[in-house]
Amino acid sequence: MAKDRPLQSDILLLITSAIWGFSFVAQRVGMQYIPPFTFNAIRFALGALLILSVITLWKRGIRPGEEHTLLEKDPTPRSALLLKGIVLGLILFAGASLQQTGIVYTTAGKAGFITGLYVILVPIIGLLFKSKPGRYTWIGAALATVGLYLLSFKGPFSIVLGDSLVLAGAFFWALHVIAVGAFSKRMDPFFLAFTQFAVCSALSAISAIVFEDTSFAAVRAAAWSILYSGILSVGVAFTLQVIAQRKAPPSHAAIIMSLESVFAAVGGWLILDETIPIRGLVGCFLMLAGIMASQKAQAKSTSLQEPF
Repeated sequence: MAKDRPLQSDILLLITSAIWGFSFVAQRVGMQYIPPFTFNAIRFALGALLILSVITLWKRGIRPGEEHTLLEKDPTPRSALLLKGIVLGLILFAGASLQQTGIVYTTAGKAGFITGLYVILVPIIGLLFKSKPGRYTWIGAALATVGLYLLSFKGPFSIVLGDSLVLAGAFFWALHVIAVGAFSKRMDPFFLAFTQFAVCSALSAISAIVFEDTSFAAVRAAAWSILYSGILSVGVAFTLQVIAQRKAPPSHAAIIMSLESVFAAVGGWLILDETIPIRGLVGCFLMLAGIMASQKAQAKSTSLQEPF
């Protein structure tokens, strides 16, 4: 059974990337009606409520004396666990806010490519925390980055305000992958997910009140986009990420999750009638090759030391 855990983690990460990829379409549609902070405040609140419901139902189904099947015994005080969730929430808020705001000022293709740079940023940042990715991890990350470029980037490259914001967001997404990998080893994934969602939603709501102006009619117009992004992208996908990264090295997880760009392209083709050019198909192939290289490195990867 233990040998099956890496495969189970990979499957969960693949599902996560698929949900996130199709969520990109929903987010683009939602941004036509409501501003970024309002969108994030509502969708992360929905995610938090979903996880809270799961936690409540789960506890009701556990008999006295039984153990939580996803939770290993952890002597860490509850206050320390809460602090970890808050740290993740702060990182999540920074990444989501920068990405959503940056998308307003740049093209979707450039935003998708720049965000996906967390694939290569994860092993680089990991070096600061004494993580030592093998050469196949670096090869996989490089292949995935080139593939991501071919899939998402279609015009002359230039750095403008939106690009800079999304690039800053990519740094926080990379930091989030590393932090989740470090924090989730022995911690209740549902508690961790709920805490980070609640913190991100609260900070987004405060920012929306200060910087934005919206209406109930606008929120209602974006209802389907919010529901998908809140329930599936936040509530389901981010929680699956936390569960999967209990067994998957951060660099390996980042490469699999970078497949969200492939699913975003498929979603655009199915829903928005967008086409995938030959270079995009080549990009998909290179990203798959990157995952295969990362798979070869996984057995030799050392677990990341908890940096906080």
